[in-house]
Amino acid sequence: QVQLVESGGGLVQTGGSLRLSCAASGRIFSSSAMGWFRQGPGKEREFVASISTRGSHTSLADSVKGRFTISRDNARNTVYLQMNTLKPEDTAVYYCAAASGYLFATPLFRNYDYWGQGTQVTVSS
Repeated sequence: QVQLVESGGGLVQTGGSLRLSCAASGRIFSSSAMGWFRQGPGKEREFVASISTRGSHTSLADSVKGRFTISRDNARNTVYLQMNTLKPEDTAVYYCAAASGYLFATPLFRNYDYWGQGTQVTVSS
């Protein structure tokens, strides 16, 4: 079992930055690819970023490339999402997810079997 707890969300102005953290409990964190997804108002959940088990391979959605960075610290069982140059369209609930058994970053929703409860990010214009 893996439990994921996100933190770091909040209200920020356009152009600002936030760093989301996701703390994982359980023994499979270091052997799981990790990802961030988001769900905006009235929208479906969408892929944001993913990172391989060792952190050497990442994948980012086109909408966030150049602005967001995903990283992980396996010693702390934590994955991060650094979000810069935020835009109002980034407003969403951000979810951390674990793809157990996957070594490489993956953008596919169906590969993730553990999810956090989400953290709200609101970007004001």
